[in-house]
Amino acid sequence: MHSSHLNNSLQQTDPQIHQLIQAEEQRQKETLRMIPSENYASKAVMEATGSVLTNKYSEGYPGKRYYEGQEIVDQVENLAIQRAKKLFNAEHANVQPYSGSPANQAAYYALLEPGAKIMGLNLLEGGHLTHGWKANFSARFYESASYGVDKDTEMINYDRLEAQVALEKPDLIIAGATAYPREVDFERFHKIAKSHNALLLADISHINGLIVAGEHPDPVPYADVVTSTSHKAIRGPRGGFILSKKKYAKAIDKAIMPGNQGGPHNHTTAAMAVAFHEASQPEFKTYAKAIKANASALASELKKLGFSLVTDGTDNHLILLNTIRSHDIPGKTFSQALYKAGIETNYNMVPFDTRSPMDPSGVRIGTPALTSRGMTESDMTQVAKFFQQVAENIQDETKLSAIHQEVLSFVNQFPIY
Repeated sequence: MHSSHLNNSLQQTDPQIHQLIQAEEQRQKETLRMIPSENYASKAVMEATGSVLTNKYSEGYPGKRYYEGQEIVDQVENLAIQRAKKLFNAEHANVQPYSGSPANQAAYYALLEPGAKIMGLNLLEGGHLTHGWKANFSARFYESASYGVDKDTEMINYDRLEAQVALEKPDLIIAGATAYPREVDFERFHKIAKSHNALLLADISHINGLIVAGEHPDPVPYADVVTSTSHKAIRGPRGGFILSKKKYAKAIDKAIMPGNQGGPHNHTTAAMAVAFHEASQPEFKTYAKAIKANASALASELKKLGFSLVTDGTDNHLILLNTIRSHDIPGKTFSQALYKAGIETNYNMVPFDTRSPMDPSGVRIGTPALTSRGMTESDMTQVAKFFQQVAENIQDETKLSAIHQEVLSFVNQFPIY
């Protein structure tokens, strides 16, 4: 018997969840969203994510599936693959990883034997959990070493990095970060890896959108494998993908399926194809340029107002504030006060932090979501002023509430959908 519940809307079936989604939509509209890894996906991307493709199981790859009924799904996945390869000028693309961390897991699985040595940027100095942090799978199944940043400049010192590589002799070097406000020199990483017989993996999850628009150096000519999320600056769905040289194509594909995953999320694959299509349009280049321009403008305004910036600035989409150094305010205290004023950020470790990860010295902010809303460099003056007002009224709930009202009338000038 046909079940009528299949035709019910979310509101009919589950008013509670419907209401929570409405509330979250409202919250996203009314907040200055400044977490650098967050963004606004287009209606088209979200439409694909919520499509009937979620109903289909598709273990395997286009033309080589284990289940029947793949003639449409194969076309969808092939489109996503072709668009990824074209967009990044890559020899091979796998669009099945469930997200960025599983993409890294699969890449290590493809390139290394268990117990091999990996070397990534220290988590406490801007790296990612999956780049060898002790609490992560990447340090449990592989021997892990890390490189850091210079104490004076808070930037990667490539001569020192090379000396560390010579000492540690890693099998794989990971270039990429989650809280590093400067450009990554992939060409130099490649030279170091090559001269020390190491493979090179570039994790571009944070800077994917900047790379496709030519606003950040491109790792594809230099890295053996490139991993990424499909969200963040590139404005796709929550997913991941892997790019590689042809010679690693088979190993990468086998590492995903059957190595690490079962059936791909076809609705996500379709939404990724949409995002890659959007990112190949001329207006995306304009958008990525504006992300950088906004970050640069915001950085200089914050410096004028007395804020201390890790590396004293930014070359990309993110800024790391050391609020202990400039205002003697812990990062957690500052990010919580900012949120009371309608500004969404995250507290974050800064290089050589003496405080704990749960109560660090810094706050991490970025401009991708603000730029998606249409904010420009001139608007960054006002955003920086909000930061100053919050810092000056850190304990004053009434003042923070008043700032929140100002933030609200400011963001309402920039409708999203």
